[in-house]
Amino acid sequence: MASAPPDDDAVAKNGHEHHGNGNGPSPAKRPRSVISVAEIRAEFAHHDAAIARVNNGSFGCCPASVLAAQARWQSLFLAQPDAFYFHGLQQGLLRSRAAVADAVGAGDVSEVSLVDNATTAAAIVLQHAAWSFAEGHFARGDAVLMLHYAYGAVKKSIHAYVARAGATVVEVPLPFPVASANAIIAEFRAALAVAKAGGRRVRLAVIDHITSMPSVVIPVKELVAICREEGVDKVFVDAAHSIGQVPVDVRDIGADFYASNLHKWFFCPPAVAFLHTRKDDPIASQLHHPVVSHEYGNGLPMESGWIGTRDYSAHLVVSEAIDFINRFEGGIEGIRSRNHEKVIEMGRMLAEAWGTFLGSPPELCGSMVMVGLPGCFGVESDDDEMRVRTILRKDFAVEVPIYYNSRREEGQKMAKDKNGDPVTGYVRISHQIYNVREDYERLRDAVLKLVSEGFTSSKLRPSEKSGKSLASVVLYLHP
Repeated sequence: MASAPPDDDAVAKNGHEHHGNGNGPSPAKRPRSVISVAEIRAEFAHHDAAIARVNNGSFGCCPASVLAAQARWQSLFLAQPDAFYFHGLQQGLLRSRAAVADAVGAGDVSEVSLVDNATTAAAIVLQHAAWSFAEGHFARGDAVLMLHYAYGAVKKSIHAYVARAGATVVEVPLPFPVASANAIIAEFRAALAVAKAGGRRVRLAVIDHITSMPSVVIPVKELVAICREEGVDKVFVDAAHSIGQVPVDVRDIGADFYASNLHKWFFCPPAVAFLHTRKDDPIASQLHHPVVSHEYGNGLPMESGWIGTRDYSAHLVVSEAIDFINRFEGGIEGIRSRNHEKVIEMGRMLAEAWGTFLGSPPELCGSMVMVGLPGCFGVESDDDEMRVRTILRKDFAVEVPIYYNSRREEGQKMAKDKNGDPVTGYVRISHQIYNVREDYERLRDAVLKLVSEGFTSSKLRPSEKSGKSLASVVLYLHP
């Protein structure tokens, strides 16, 4: 039988509860000593040791201690699902929401909803915008603004929900490589002016905190402030990669909606994310989960907390993930700082070896960095990028995303490598606590070997007579 749940009012009032008093498995007591290198290895021993995994960004990572806590929650459900549902689930979710609220500076636990990922959070916000068009609250032709480098699934959601409902979608054409935050701000102001042309209302701005591909930290606080100055109705920050990579204070950022994945850089198992809305905003009561279930109408946190029978265990171990984080010197701030320093160091090492450059200055990087591939790779399409990614995985046991910079098609002058060849392909490297220098040296050496063998992407392209293009089977991953 499940143990007694925590007092709901106490959790909601304090934003947290003492560990061990909540329903379900109790997290381990916080260790007094800083975690050792050997303990880090043990926590991630389930990773494939044969792979140089420099792609934390796509799927994140979860330590063994948090996975063990997740398994205990799963066992509770399987052992007695009725007790889990009636006496454990909502109390456990409240505990996780309170931990998130404390971590991101939310004003109240009621401002935090747990969902599967940032794409789900985007659907919640965009669904409301679509209803506003359909019900006549917004006029056909009113604008929605988004970055050119918005995550692919979110861009498609914008078109599926609001463009279909009558919105005019305006993109901010960000430069890449990018030289400074000011360049981003200037492009944003220019695109916002286009969106407002002719007296058009801008109903929603969708702004990434860290773009996925290419990865760039966006000056989100400044862009939100510009939106306020210019009369944009609402601002949604898609921060899929942010928590654990950059400082997050939702009240300081000031957006109406802010969502971030907890399974990418915050050590939770997949899949769990949070959506923050301000409790003093009337729109909060009008947001609904796209999957309608029995809690419909009881507020988004409750709706998201039950969307039918499924595995909720990833949503229930946020406190255990925080316990793991606090085993490190400096907690999440220390992890962020060390990851940033290391990824810049490794990015520069690769760029020097390949005769290329970083795609953005260090201040616009978190724990991910874009590094130009030698121009001789000749990456000329999304198909090419996937073929290069596949050859690195299969032939060199290196897992790293490749980015094709197609901006030259819009007249942007392409940056060149030391040999004068245009750089059209980039790797996006990540650094997380389990990474070692050898991971990046393997990537470095793989690319140098391909260069020495005269590799070009054209050699991997199928002839016109051979089967379908790889584009028909490519799976694009979240930020």
